[in-house]
Amino acid sequence: MKAEIITIGDELLIGQVIDTNSAWLGQQLSLLGISLYQRTACGDSKEQILACLHDAELRSDIIILTGGLGPTKDDITKKTLCEYFNTNLVTDEKVLAWVTHIFQMRKMPMLDINLQQALMPSNSKTLWNRSGTAPGIWFDVNNKIFISLPGVPFEMKVIFDEEVIPLLKQKFELPTIYHRTLQTCSIGESFLAEKIKDIENNLPSYIKLAYLPSVGTVRLRLSAHGDNKEKLIHEVSQICNQFYERIGEYIYGEDNDNLSEVVGKLLKEKNKTLATAESCTGGFIAHQITSIAGSSSYYKGSIISYDNKIKTLELNVSDVILKNDGAVSEACVKQMAQTILNKFDVDYAIATSGIAGPDGGSEEKPVGTVWIAIANKNEIIAKKYNMGDNRERTILRTSLMALDMLRKMIL
Repeated sequence: MKAEIITIGDELLIGQVIDTNSAWLGQQLSLLGISLYQRTACGDSKEQILACLHDAELRSDIIILTGGLGPTKDDITKKTLCEYFNTNLVTDEKVLAWVTHIFQMRKMPMLDINLQQALMPSNSKTLWNRSGTAPGIWFDVNNKIFISLPGVPFEMKVIFDEEVIPLLKQKFELPTIYHRTLQTCSIGESFLAEKIKDIENNLPSYIKLAYLPSVGTVRLRLSAHGDNKEKLIHEVSQICNQFYERIGEYIYGEDNDNLSEVVGKLLKEKNKTLATAESCTGGFIAHQITSIAGSSSYYKGSIISYDNKIKTLELNVSDVILKNDGAVSEACVKQMAQTILNKFDVDYAIATSGIAGPDGGSEEKPVGTVWIAIANKNEIIAKKYNMGDNRERTILRTSLMALDMLRKMIL
């Protein structure tokens, strides 16, 4: 069973709007056991949409369109679908009553263009949208399913969950695809592959391993295909156990786990507290930590010592350290970590100092050189890294590495 997604809108092509709908739909289709064959973006052009529909029909069983269902002139999806399926628009009285109700409830005047939301292709099924005025559309033609959904993400998701999924389950006998993802940090993709190559080589043909690297992390996704879901879950679990035995120190979570959230849970479970002293990361670690709800119970605060004077005045980094070792040094981050630990009276501390670039590097300390220190009441661990020459990636990698170092110390 193959599906295809067509996203419609000039704003997607020029990068003004990021297409998050396709990523979400891909996840939902996978959970249903439907393989996503292709994703295509096209502009607000009838000719482009027709061409995309024609090509998709040749390749896939299920074609999902998003976007172009609004009331304005650039929303042409409904009319284009009518041309493709040789039909016309008729008023859906239930939708008309709903749209009228929404405008009355909001105490807004009903314009003629809003009435057009109730016009639906005569040979289609209306997919109810309880979150907005643009319903979805379902065509069943020659055993191919065409689904048109609004581009607004929260409306699209509601329609897909409440209308599309039940209809797909009625229409098709769907296979089972089971995914399980391990989240790793502090190790590169190639080194990871080398450590687990024998396990990967012995996977059965119906279980595939995918490496999904991003800045600072690598996800290992196991995908199992078959008819017996319980059997697949058991087999994938056994393989994951092998991974934990082999590379467990690098695995910080599974599926959608967030490293900041994982660290927060550990601190909460152990009733411990944390503070940070940041230089090159400029508060980004604090941002990641405080983005997690409930972080106020374990996170106490930060000092962003971007200037060396602040390192001296607030974090007790001596002029001797700054002169002899420099701000980007083991001695500096250790002192930063020790001071923030005592000053904020916490159980753990993180300190970072580095050269994010693009300027400021030297032969001895090139751009991307970073020192990270993690401290508790009994010890301070400091490590030196080279994070590369991209400023944004350096800040993100440093933050992730610091959180992972803290995770390991807590454990």
